[in-house]
Amino acid sequence: MADNKMLIEYKNVYINQQEQPIFKDISLEVYERDFIYVYGRVGSGKSTLLKSFYYEVPVLSGVSKVLEYDLQAIKRRHTPYLRRSLGIIFQDFKLLIDRSVYDNLKFVLRATGKRTKGEIEARISEVLRYVGMPNKGYKMPHELSGGEQQRIAIARALLNNPRILLADEPTGNLDNETGNALMQLLHKISQEGTAVVMATHNPLWAEKYAGRIIRCEDCKLTEETTSDNQIFR
Repeated sequence: MADNKMLIEYKNVYINQQEQPIFKDISLEVYERDFIYVYGRVGSGKSTLLKSFYYEVPVLSGVSKVLEYDLQAIKRRHTPYLRRSLGIIFQDFKLLIDRSVYDNLKFVLRATGKRTKGEIEARISEVLRYVGMPNKGYKMPHELSGGEQQRIAIARALLNNPRILLADEPTGNLDNETGNALMQLLHKISQEGTAVVMATHNPLWAEKYAGRIIRCEDCKLTEETTSDNQIFR
C-alpha cells in the first residue's frame, strides 16, 4: 500500500443506528486502487458501514476520516462536498423514471456544480462511453434491462470523478452473466485508481475477482483476505 494514498481511516470506531449498536471498536483502512468486498449476512451492517462513509449514518466515536474530512468534526455545510468526492451505486438503481438517461445524468451535474452546456454534454458522453452505453442517452429507464440500468447508475456515480466508489449490493438484482459483466467494469474502475468498496452477501464474486475481504459479523469487522487475495476463509 506504500505507493497508494490512504482514503479512509477508521480506528476504534463505534456506530449506532436508532440507538442500537451496529459496530463496536472497528478499524479499517482503504487505499487508492483497493477493491474491497464488505461481506456479511443480511442485517450484519454492510449498508450501514457504507452510509457512515458519506455521513448518512454518523460515527459515534473513534477516529473516522474519509478523504480530507474528519467525520467527528465535519460541519453540515461541508457534507455535500464530501459526498461529491464519492460515487454511490445502489442495488435498485435509483434512476429518475420520468426522464431520459441523458437527463438523469444532467440532473446530477447541474446539482453538483456550475458547468456549461458543452461541458455537461462532453462529460455525459464520456461516462456513457466508459460504461459501454454510448448510444443510450435518449432512452427512458423502463426501456433498459436491469444490467443496462445498473451501468447507467455506475455512469452517474462516475460523473464527478470520485476517488471512492461505494457499491451496495450492485449485482443483487442481476442474473449471473450480467453480474459478471458489471464486476469486470467495477474492477476496471479500481485498477484505474478509484477505490471500490462493495457490500455483498455473495462470496462467489471474490473467487472470480480478486479483492480484500472484510467480514461484518457480531458488530465487528474482520479482514479475511488470503495470500492469493481471492478466497474467503
